[in-house]
Amino acid sequence: MKRPVVLGCCLWITGYVLALYSELPWLSMTTSALMLAALVVIQLLRLPGRQPLCALLLVGAAYGYFQWTDQRNVTALLPHAQQANPDGREVTLLGRFSSPVTVDGDRVSFTVEAESIRFQEDRAFPLGGESVQVSLRLLAQAQQEVASAWRRGDALTLTGTLRSPSPARNFGGFDYRRYLRLHHTHWQLTAKGVDQAQVQPAAARFSAVQLLRWNDMLRESLSRRMDLIFPAPQAGFMKSMLIGLTDDLDPERFQQFSELGLTHILAISGLNVAVFLGACFWGMRRLKLSKETYLRICFWLLPFYILLTGASPSIVRAGLMAMVALYAARKGATKDVLHSMAIVAWIMLIWNPYFLLDVSFQLSFLVTLGLILGVQRVNNLLEGWMTSTVLRNTASITLVSQFVSFPVSIYYFNQFSLLSWLANAVLVPIISLVVFPAGIVAVLAGLLYLPAGRGMGWLISWFNEAIFWSTDRLQQLHQFKQIWPTPSLAWIVFYYLLLIGIYGFWRRWLLVNRSEPPIRLEILEDRSGGKRLIGLWLAVGGFVILLWIGYSPDRLERTGLVQFMDVGQGDAILVRTPYGRNLLMDGGGTITFSKAGEGWKARKDPYEVGKKLLVPLLKKRGVHQLDLLVLSHEDADHSGGLQAVIEQIPVKQFMFNGTYNPNKGIEKLFRTAIDRKFALLAGEQSDWIQVDPVTRLRVLYPFIETVEYAEVVEDQNEFSVVILLEMMGTKWLFTGDMGKDSELALLSRLKENKEHGDRLDVLKIAHHGSKYSSSQEWLDYWQPRTAVISVGAGNLYGHPAPDVLDRLSNMGTQIFRTDQMGEVQLEVRKEGIVSRTKMNEAD
Repeated sequence: MKRPVVLGCCLWITGYVLALYSELPWLSMTTSALMLAALVVIQLLRLPGRQPLCALLLVGAAYGYFQWTDQRNVTALLPHAQQANPDGREVTLLGRFSSPVTVDGDRVSFTVEAESIRFQEDRAFPLGGESVQVSLRLLAQAQQEVASAWRRGDALTLTGTLRSPSPARNFGGFDYRRYLRLHHTHWQLTAKGVDQAQVQPAAARFSAVQLLRWNDMLRESLSRRMDLIFPAPQAGFMKSMLIGLTDDLDPERFQQFSELGLTHILAISGLNVAVFLGACFWGMRRLKLSKETYLRICFWLLPFYILLTGASPSIVRAGLMAMVALYAARKGATKDVLHSMAIVAWIMLIWNPYFLLDVSFQLSFLVTLGLILGVQRVNNLLEGWMTSTVLRNTASITLVSQFVSFPVSIYYFNQFSLLSWLANAVLVPIISLVVFPAGIVAVLAGLLYLPAGRGMGWLISWFNEAIFWSTDRLQQLHQFKQIWPTPSLAWIVFYYLLLIGIYGFWRRWLLVNRSEPPIRLEILEDRSGGKRLIGLWLAVGGFVILLWIGYSPDRLERTGLVQFMDVGQGDAILVRTPYGRNLLMDGGGTITFSKAGEGWKARKDPYEVGKKLLVPLLKKRGVHQLDLLVLSHEDADHSGGLQAVIEQIPVKQFMFNGTYNPNKGIEKLFRTAIDRKFALLAGEQSDWIQVDPVTRLRVLYPFIETVEYAEVVEDQNEFSVVILLEMMGTKWLFTGDMGKDSELALLSRLKENKEHGDRLDVLKIAHHGSKYSSSQEWLDYWQPRTAVISVGAGNLYGHPAPDVLDRLSNMGTQIFRTDQMGEVQLEVRKEGIVSRTKMNEAD
């Protein structure tokens, strides 16, 4: 066995994966230790058949270790929670800052290592250093300076409201509770004003906390200096690339790099370590230090560099691999990069098993493994196609990194640009060989003499402007952007197996036909070469079919799905018809209340429903385009999220109520729709519109005579677009925020036209269940079997109104509420409508 450490690491990871998808209560830390002991004994005794038995024992030990770690990841408040639910109670927390303090507008966030917690009348309850996530809202601009002075390690007494982190409220949505749990955090504390906090600066004594405190201060100092060295629009970009600070990075620039597959440029990783070591080697050689001396110095400098750059999993991986390589070089041992990577992965996974679930860890190790194993092999395959060594090496690195990272990228980000290979091939060398090293030199020069650093920063800005210009142009080529639904684990496994199969058949074919031209049909005459060529084409064909399935896995399904997504106090309804048409009705939105002189409250990247919630959900569900986008009316809680949607999802037709509510958000929305050349439709009373063979819709309201096209209307509720949808024999009514007056007007028109069809299968209750809608006459006319209320949990309006709920209950209507149930999905099958809700079903 040439690489037992590599095999052992793979088996250890296998045990972790099995523990993620199953549970064996009898496996514990004790049984894991016994398994490891048995493994050692079997190896020492060199028993026959020991290899498969030892492999099984190692997998079992990893399984037990992960399960033991996961079972211990519980809150110390659990005994108290069994007696009285702590969620939502006022508490006083005692502890120490365990992270840097981030001040963003009127919000301050940090984590606390909590020593104890006191409920109002209860005794103090010990927490033993449990991590608590804190969010504090500032009440005055002067409080920003106070909060900015807080440091890691300072003692803190804070009064606020204790809350359990929110779980995912939509299928496939971001699960904040799970995210915090993976970081060993089980509670959030919210407070208002710095007056609620009593902070005592930490004593200056050398300790691990003090070391981290000094590191935070050094990073802050470097950040301030880089603000002076680089032009304002580029400082955030350079901070992210050089020292791993992303707080000042332009969110739109990050989104742009993400869509082009360039986010790895903004992540501190192997390139940073290589440049750091290169600079150290160069300087120490000039000082005439011996090789053994500078290898030892660099070995001990790397941990500090890892801390300085933020200690993300990617930089930890690169730094530890470099430390292993330096140690091996100093000892004169054989340098096996694959061996080093396995050792580092094993160390990190034992230190924190949850690293396995971190996207940065996965991509970092996966791409590194691909480059180690694949670049030279692909280079050999391309030898007959490309004569230029530089071009062949560039092509090999680009192809390997793109193909290896593709499944993980679409699993987490659900997007891929066909121009990603071009962007990586052209821009990565410029950034890695020019901008990054020059940026390091500019920072060092700026620390010694600021004008010199500024001069270099000004020169670097030329390259950055060229890079940004290129990415701007590439991003505007919307036809090259692809949206991929989240693939299954089985799909990912088959992807890599077929990729390996393509390489194997291609390599064997070339071994037989190396002297032949790259492509010749006559090769089929050769029996051996013909079989390999057939195998290659079969593998390529299977790979293409797999991509076709992954791109649209539900293309052959003939069921309809109506998804009432939980976007808080707002509406967002996605309809997927049995023949794959996608209709989105409204997009939620974040309502903001700002006053003059409160600009200091603005955050760098504020939460926005469309960007943070709705668009990621649409992408995860594989919505490649929206055949119809309906804006029922132009209130912010229905329209706000649509700006992000139309910027990132192709739209064929855009229907609105024909009016115009003058505000910046609506103006930008319609300007973008016009620039993208969407077909704009005025939603007014119409005949049936056929969507697919089994789906049709009809606009019931507003009436043609009610609205003058492009009329300015500020009170939008009574002009909501009302749509009647029929799908596979079921009837649905979507009502926006229409009020009682609109209801009565529509009922009068329907009765006048003698229209009264069958009972509704599903009624979307208007205006989030407000008392100003859903009158008794309205419900009597439609007789809905099922009602869905899109409403925000704990909203300030008291929605849904008790009277509305009573009227629905008295009719025997089944009620679904997003505030209590999260997302509501109703699937139309041949046998009827089947429901599921997020809060009552595991994802």
